[in-house]
Amino acid sequence: MRDTRVYARVPPHSAALALRRPPSLLTLGTAPADPVPMRLATWNVNSLVVRLPRLLAWLEAVRPDVLCVQETKVAEASFPALELAALGYEVAAHGTGRWNGVAILSRVGLQDVRRGFVDEPAFTEVEARSIDAVCGGVRVWSVYVPNGRALDSPHYAYKLAWLARLHDVLQWEDPASQPVAVCGDFNIAPSDDDVWDPAVFVGATHVSAAERDALTALLRLGFVDTPPRAIKGRPFTYWDYRAGMFHRGEGMRIDLVLLSQVLAPRVVDAYIDRDARKGTAPSDHAPVVVDLDLGA
Repeated sequence: MRDTRVYARVPPHSAALALRRPPSLLTLGTAPADPVPMRLATWNVNSLVVRLPRLLAWLEAVRPDVLCVQETKVAEASFPALELAALGYEVAAHGTGRWNGVAILSRVGLQDVRRGFVDEPAFTEVEARSIDAVCGGVRVWSVYVPNGRALDSPHYAYKLAWLARLHDVLQWEDPASQPVAVCGDFNIAPSDDDVWDPAVFVGATHVSAAERDALTALLRLGFVDTPPRAIKGRPFTYWDYRAGMFHRGEGMRIDLVLLSQVLAPRVVDAYIDRDARKGTAPSDHAPVVVDLDLGA
């Protein structure tokens, strides 16, 4: 199988990197005067097989140009590409059929697909937690950051190591000048405002200083967190399945869209589709939708 991992790259001023940069990347500011809209979304579906009918219905209703999917729990060979193609979506998937798995669905092209990255940390083995591709002139990443479980768990150390390596890889994407979007389930609440009750999370993962520092380090590369508005209630993206937590509004904002500095000013709207968390057999996450105007 062809190796599609991201290898350590030379600095961005190098001619070698210029040759590697996909020619389809948008040069924002030189685009035609007419607006070029892009609807970008991210959704942890918590099992694509279980959620497929809901996903297909949502895609028909919302029509994102690009959807980043996490926790697919589907091997690449079993991904429902035909059903998605019927709706106009190309698919790039990375998964083993176990407890992780990521994908990108695109109606605006899918080029230079890269699954995972070199020296990606492993717990017992390297997991399917990252995929990226060029979609409509934007480098889009779909990431599923490890949960961490507990502060004294080896999974927590794995989470921090994974985030540190992601930082090393993303620094070469040149987010200060290139159109890049990193979307997905980060399993980090950026601030205390992003959980329903900070007191409940004292001594827990998702809010620890080390995790938030790791997220801040990503932002310092040149990315901007894009907080969505909530259709109802607070702008949370995740509510545990335990009885009543969704209806009581006891959620967290852990699904994020990080936009490079040239993309962030292009946001027209950003919202959480809370209705997708309702009904029969929903995911415990809701989609985050971001509308971009890529015109001049």
